[in-house]
Amino acid sequence: MGLFSRKKNIETPNGESKKVEIPDGMWEKCPNCLEIIYSKTLQKNQMVCPKCDYHFRIGVEERIRLMLDEGSFKEFNTEITSIDPLNFKDTKKYIDRISGAVKKTNRKSAFITLEGKIDGKSIALGILDFAFLGGSMGSVVGEKITRMVEYAIEKRLPVIIVSGSGGARMQESILSLMQMAKTSAALGRLSKEKLPFISILTDPTTGGVTASFAMLGDINIAEPRALIGFAGPRVIQQTIKQDLPEGFQRSEFLQEHGMIDMIVPRAKIKETLSKLLEYLMVYE
Repeated sequence: MGLFSRKKNIETPNGESKKVEIPDGMWEKCPNCLEIIYSKTLQKNQMVCPKCDYHFRIGVEERIRLMLDEGSFKEFNTEITSIDPLNFKDTKKYIDRISGAVKKTNRKSAFITLEGKIDGKSIALGILDFAFLGGSMGSVVGEKITRMVEYAIEKRLPVIIVSGSGGARMQESILSLMQMAKTSAALGRLSKEKLPFISILTDPTTGGVTASFAMLGDINIAEPRALIGFAGPRVIQQTIKQDLPEGFQRSEFLQEHGMIDMIVPRAKIKETLSKLLEYLMVYE
């Protein structure tokens, strides 16, 4: 599809019909309210629908700009990359899926670790990249989370993790499932050191990620209307043979039932984190 791929007939003042080309990507359709939004307006609004407040998914770079002070951050543990210990193949070789994800995202894993600042307050920040194999958690993600926590303990930093994931990575089988215990144990050490962990759950946060580190925050924050759960709602409905409550597994439902602490709109996340860090940390 080219840059100018969509055509529409427009009636000119003399009554003639003329085809004009509309630049691809100029407009976005909100999946919630179906409003047609000018792309630049949406970008200025931090990828939040101005009509219904629906939060579009955003990438790692946008998330960093949203949360951290400009020029304050540095990435670490960048060279760790996935391998194929089981020589797994479904419709495609796992090693080829990894190569494709690396090429698509220009990074070596689904988890990015940084040291940065929020309003001058130093933190360790981890972000799951949904664009990298659905932000799935394999051995490398578990290792990078653990190393980030160890780094935070050494530097006496609070930890913030932004999750957006389809769950554990099936291509690594039990090696992937082991990361649930590994990351939980690492965060247990962080807690013993009396350093806070703030978990931010975005759409979607599911599977083994939800069942482990994503729900272990001292404070669990979610974006509005984010899908959060272990199994998907369709799987649950088919299993229990019952209709699910309205809004099931959405942020608002989980907050109402005590599973998350706060729902914070994207525009206020940095301000909220800054206040929480003031409460939870003593900065010299």
